[in-house]
Amino acid sequence: MILKKRVAIVTGAGSGIGQAGALIMAKEGAHVVVADIGFVNASETVSLIHAAGGSAERLVLDVTDDNALEAGIAAVADRHGRIDILHNHAGAQVAGDLEQVSIEGFDKSWSLNVRAHFMASRFVMPIMKKAGKGVILNTSSSSGVLYDREMIAYTTTKHAVIAMTRQMAGDYAKFGVRVNALCPGWVDTPFNEPFIAQMGGRSAIESYVAEKVPLGRWANVSEIAEPILFLVSDRSSYMTGQILVVDGGETIV
Repeated sequence: MILKKRVAIVTGAGSGIGQAGALIMAKEGAHVVVADIGFVNASETVSLIHAAGGSAERLVLDVTDDNALEAGIAAVADRHGRIDILHNHAGAQVAGDLEQVSIEGFDKSWSLNVRAHFMASRFVMPIMKKAGKGVILNTSSSSGVLYDREMIAYTTTKHAVIAMTRQMAGDYAKFGVRVNALCPGWVDTPFNEPFIAQMGGRSAIESYVAEKVPLGRWANVSEIAEPILFLVSDRSSYMTGQILVVDGGETIV
């Protein structure tokens, strides 16, 4: 098991890609801290990990609450004496172009998609620096390298995650901390509901994906979990400041 004895925190791990990443990390031996705003969702992921023979605990919090986030991370470090992996995954889609998107929606996107990643990384960095090693993985999106129709809040924040990832990687490589970003494309989870509604429903989004993605289909979460495992494990030990796009070829068109 390539993550044996490591402690990983995964935000937004109660469903979708975050849950799939948490499951594969646990399968590979990590103790996974399942961080999610929803008690039920977090508990479900922990239960799935336990049922598969893995090790996990629940951390229910709002990652945009700085005090709760700092306290939660500190408690994990106190209990386990280490934090080896942080996967900043919690995020939100808010639809709308420049004139349509609500200011509150834009601010929510920034707070959750960028600032929460920044703060969680800030809180774990002293722990990783002291250990002389660690991995931070930030979830961006193919929208972080593309134009995305009438999704200005989402696209802006996902581009920002890439810039932040590169900056953090450059600043902290000398401490043995690697920082990379994952850019998933179309993954069939409820996360896409705002864009699906904006596009006019399921049939419209299916046509869109078939046309825009060279592989002609959505990804399933297991196809994103494997790249997550690569990025948080020693399989990518000489890789930092990089952006791994997993999008069925959409960005080459």
